[in-house]
Amino acid sequence: MRKLIFIVIVVMSSATYLNAQNSDKEIKFGGRIMYDMAVWGAEEMDNTGQEFRRVRFFSSGTMYSNINYKLQLEFAGGKIAFKDVFIELNKLPIKGNLRVGHFKEPLRLEVLNSSKYITFMERGLPIAFAPERNTGAMYHTTFGDKLSIQSGVFRNSDAFGNDKSATNNVNITSRITYLAMSDGDKLLHLGISNSIRKNSDNDYGFSSRAENHMGSELLSVEFTNQVKDVNIIAGEMAYVNSSLSLQGEVVQTTVNTENGQGNAPFAHEIISYYGQLSYFLTGESRSYKSSLTGFGRVKPKNNYGENGWGALEVAARFSAIDMQEDGSLEDFTIGLNWYLNPNTRVMLNYVMGELTDGAGEVTTENAVMMRIQLDF
Repeated sequence: MRKLIFIVIVVMSSATYLNAQNSDKEIKFGGRIMYDMAVWGAEEMDNTGQEFRRVRFFSSGTMYSNINYKLQLEFAGGKIAFKDVFIELNKLPIKGNLRVGHFKEPLRLEVLNSSKYITFMERGLPIAFAPERNTGAMYHTTFGDKLSIQSGVFRNSDAFGNDKSATNNVNITSRITYLAMSDGDKLLHLGISNSIRKNSDNDYGFSSRAENHMGSELLSVEFTNQVKDVNIIAGEMAYVNSSLSLQGEVVQTTVNTENGQGNAPFAHEIISYYGQLSYFLTGESRSYKSSLTGFGRVKPKNNYGENGWGALEVAARFSAIDMQEDGSLEDFTIGLNWYLNPNTRVMLNYVMGELTDGAGEVTTENAVMMRIQLDF
C-alpha cells in the first residue's frame, strides 16, 4: 500500500512537471480528504464511530486541445478502487463529446454532483437503486446554453472497472436537462433521465441505510432468478434565488419479473424521492457548473481568518423509499455547513430515520454526524 501511494504521488508530481514543460498538454492534479465522526442508535445512540469517508487523488487534463482525461483513485478503507478513469474525445465531426472508461452514469442530478459540493454528508435515499459509476461509453452535448443531452451504454463492473465475463449485461442510460432560468444569482434547472438495466444473473437488489454511512443497513431487497429487466426513470429540479436553494428528485424503479401471481409477468414498482432546501446565513449562493456536473464550489465572501468567519449554510431534507405494501424507509435530515474557505468545510448533520416493514413494524435509527473536509 505504501509503495502504491508513493508511486501515485510521483506520477502526479511528474504530470505537473510535464505540464510546465509542454504547452500541448494541460495537466493538473488534486484530491480530497473527508473525515467523519458519528454517534447513532434507536434512542440511546450507543454506537460511535469514525472513518475516512473519502481519500482520493486525481489527475486530469487536456492533450492537444481535443483529448480530455481523468484518473481518480480512492484509498479510503485501506482499499484501492477506481473512481473516474476515462478518456474523452471532443471536437467530433458532429457536435459533442465521446467519453469512454469508468465514470458516472448520467442518472440523477445529485449523483452527478461531486461529493465535494453536495449539501449533506450523504446523498438522499434514491441513491440506492443504481451504482454511481460503471464502465462504458457516453455521448454528451449541449445546445446553446440551455439544453443538454447525455446518453451511454454501460456494463456493471468491479472496483477496477472490469467485467471480464459479461453476457447480456448492459445498461442503457440517458438524460436530458433544460436550464429554464439563468439570470445572475437566479437559476432553475430541470431534467429527466432513464436507465434500462439487465444482467446475466437475472436478478436485482438494493439496500439502504438512513443516510449514515456507518449506520445500520435498515432496508435490503432482493429479486432473484426471474428478473427480465429494470427500468429507472427520474425527474429532477433545482432552483436557486440568491442565498436560497431548493432541490428535489423523484425516482420510479420498475422491476419486471418473469413470474408473478399465476406465473404471469409482473412489474414491481418502487417510488423514491427527496426534497431539500438550504439557505446561506452569510449571503453566499450555490454556484452552478454545468448540467453534467451540477453544482460547484462555494466561495465565502470572507474567508475564516481573513477578517471574517467564512460562510454558514443551514439545510433540511426529507427523503423516502416507498415500497407500497412492502413498507417504506424515511428520514429527515437537518444540517449546518461551515465553509472556512473555498477548499475547507465542516459539516454537521442530524438524521432521523424510520423503517416501516410490510407488517407495520417500525424500526428507528437516529444519528449525529460531523465531517471535516478539505479538497485541493
